Amino acid sequence: MLLTREPVVNRNRAITANRLIAHATTVADVVAGLQQFEEEWPRQHPVFLSLGKLVPTPDLLEWSLPDNLMVEIPAPTLAHPKTQALLPQLQTAGISMCLSWFTPEAVLPADIDWRFVIMDQRKLPQPSGSPSLSLAWGLKDIEGFDAAIDNGYDGAAGWFFLKSNTPSKGMSPSHAQIVRLLNLVRSNADIADIEAVLKQDVALSYKLLRHINSAGFGLRCEIQSFRHAVTILGYNNLNKWLTVLLVTASKDPSAPALMQASIARGRMMEHIGAPFFEKADHDNLFITGAFSLLPSLLGTSLGDLLGEMSLPESITDALINEEGAYAPFLKLARAAERFDASTLQQLADDLTIDPQKVNAALLSGLQFADSLQA
Repeated sequence: MLLTREPVVNRNRAITANRLIAHATTVADVVAGLQQFEEEWPRQHPVFLSLGKLVPTPDLLEWSLPDNLMVEIPAPTLAHPKTQALLPQLQTAGISMCLSWFTPEAVLPADIDWRFVIMDQRKLPQPSGSPSLSLAWGLKDIEGFDAAIDNGYDGAAGWFFLKSNTPSKGMSPSHAQIVRLLNLVRSNADIADIEAVLKQDVALSYKLLRHINSAGFGLRCEIQSFRHAVTILGYNNLNKWLTVLLVTASKDPSAPALMQASIARGRMMEHIGAPFFEKADHDNLFITGAFSLLPSLLGTSLGDLLGEMSLPESITDALINEEGAYAPFLKLARAAERFDASTLQQLADDLTIDPQKVNAALLSGLQFADSLQA
């Protein structure tokens, strides 16, 4: 069993759910695979589960279904006896259902409550006859999403927001300040120099103090000094925090979805690449994935952005030339964002990585990215 994923967004392009597509030979194989991931399961948002090309059957109920799960039922399977047997059992168990690949001529059971309906917008420009909230699928770009919303869709599933005609522009002062700090941290600059830059940016300073004084650190006293904050956090953790801050700094309407994608990519690369690299490389794997969507997030060319940063050649090679030791892991993380799993399977085979380890890395990355938006 191999998982790929898509985000589900509302009319404002805010993420409202995660969509997991399970690729396997049988529903029993899907259940056996998913049962291993209770700890990594993303719980911040509802999770749509698509069984890909499989017919949904009561075998799915052999799994202790998570509370935030929504099972997708493809409209073409509604006439199948095993799907018909599954539907009332899901409804009795209180499991929400999404009707996928709906068309107006589909014959629907009268007593099933559909939470969402997914339609191929390429075939149905308008959500005519939808029995519930309609989600457009198959959108090419942001412009296509805007048109679908104008035509009556309530949201969308997919990666359309990665493709737009955003004009290139220079970095904003706030982004440039984060980059400046990143360069200081990566070059192990004196704490006094880092403190001086933090004092020039009130918003950035506030975010740092709020971060380190959060409950997650469990500190017994409040940190009020920048020097103390940097000392407590450490250069490696400060480097990762600034990386996350840079990819979450955009004010674009698609920023939350882009941020989730970039952080999930980075965390997936860090997780899946850990056995292949020394510990010193793990943060670089995270940064490679996180920075792979900076052009979309900040509206600036990748070359211009990386030209401002003091990054290792291994990161720039992967991002600019798709070469070097990190490149296969970036390709793997990107392949996990496709509805089809054939490329992901081939890349995993090339790296001799077990599919369940790929799944664990995908879910871990998604869980981590969602936790930052909590």
